[in-house]
Amino acid sequence: MAAGNRSSGVGVLDKATHILDCLEAGPASLSQLVEATGLARPTAHRLAVALTHHRLVARDVQGRFVLGPRLGELSSAAGEDRLIAAAGPVLNHLRNVTGESAQVYRRQGEWRICVASAERPIGLRDTIPVGTQLSMKAGSAAQVLIAWEDHNRLLDGLRQARFSATVLAAVRRRGWAQSVGERERGIASVSAPVRNPSGKVIAAVSISGPIERLTRQPGRLHADVVCQAARQLSEALRSGS
Repeated sequence: MAAGNRSSGVGVLDKATHILDCLEAGPASLSQLVEATGLARPTAHRLAVALTHHRLVARDVQGRFVLGPRLGELSSAAGEDRLIAAAGPVLNHLRNVTGESAQVYRRQGEWRICVASAERPIGLRDTIPVGTQLSMKAGSAAQVLIAWEDHNRLLDGLRQARFSATVLAAVRRRGWAQSVGERERGIASVSAPVRNPSGKVIAAVSISGPIERLTRQPGRLHADVVCQAARQLSEALRSGS
């Protein structure tokens, strides 16, 4: 579709958007961008470089232009309100079914942040208030948030982590993660991935509590219901509810 078919009246913005539209189909060299957009070569180059400066466009190992990381960050931010709105009833149900505290985590740089929580009301519990910042190097939620990253980010995530590449391979294969005393002595947890409409993992839903209740194989007890909660949250993001 030509950029002129949906002109905003702001030419430079329309041209930049046309470049992003073309890159949605995959990586493109400058010549391919020129051919696809119909822009003059100097114009296409200038705009692509400017978009790269703002991280809306990036370059791959072959020097081709690709969609940049800022678009994913903006997409995640756009979905965050929907995620948090949907998380309340899902976490309450998860807590009631399992008898354990339930949380949703999102990655923020080198940390994972609790963005929603439903605490076990009484008894021994793993209390993690909303806003708590935890390491990406330990715990089942960290495993989930790293397991589906691209190769380089996965390798970075494994440095000094308390879990291994073999553990992350198992997480990807079965679709959930567990940890026992990994983040904190005496605490076990089970987590599953929450995906945005394009399938990217943007959050982890978890339950956590004392090993005495969750046992040393917490996934055997609770993986199914945690995965169900993750699917509910993913569906909420797809439906926009």
